[in-house]
Amino acid sequence: MPSVLITGAGRGLGWEFARQYRRDGWRVVATVRDAARASSLRQVGAEAHLLDVTDATAIAALGRTLDGEAIDVLIANAGINPVRDMRLDGIDHRAWEETFRVNAIAPLALAAALREQVRRSAQRKLIAIGSALGSITANAIGGHYVYRSSKAALDAAWRSLARDEPDLIAVVLSPGWVRTDMGGARAPLSPEESVVGLRRVIAGLGPADSGTFLDHLGAALPW
Repeated sequence: MPSVLITGAGRGLGWEFARQYRRDGWRVVATVRDAARASSLRQVGAEAHLLDVTDATAIAALGRTLDGEAIDVLIANAGINPVRDMRLDGIDHRAWEETFRVNAIAPLALAAALREQVRRSAQRKLIAIGSALGSITANAIGGHYVYRSSKAALDAAWRSLARDEPDLIAVVLSPGWVRTDMGGARAPLSPEESVVGLRRVIAGLGPADSGTFLDHLGAALPW
């Protein structure tokens, strides 16, 4: 049975990843920060672990809990966007720092803690859920300082991870604009549609794809 580990799985894309992978017979190890959200994961057959991804000690403990196991696909999905309209005359340092901890630092810490479990698996895939808003090249309208910069930092870190761990497949995937709490009601994609596409892309990844940035249909995105 293949296995997947998903962070931020209490709702939205993370929960949908858990539901679909479990439906298809995978072992699903899923993390949530809020204990109240664990029950919905267990209802679909996932193993739920409490984890604050900004807590380095907790991430290391999860690695020890899963010591000796194999994880085919690790999906660093947890992400936040607490400041959507920050302006130059109102920089929120605390929110910016928190966003970096969740969106950029935590995924790499997770990969560091669990890379041996991924390495001993058949698929050996490290997936970071990024965003097209993290593309520096495609930024034509400005704004979104906090979220853009955190996802651009994630892109840079994951690209280095791909180079430093050449026997693993490390890829950043953008889910598109999705109807989640973060994406809002006007988004064109449902979580189910996005995750179907993302899973198809993940399934097709090979060693030559490591270090790339792709959308939910598998098209290359500019850094």
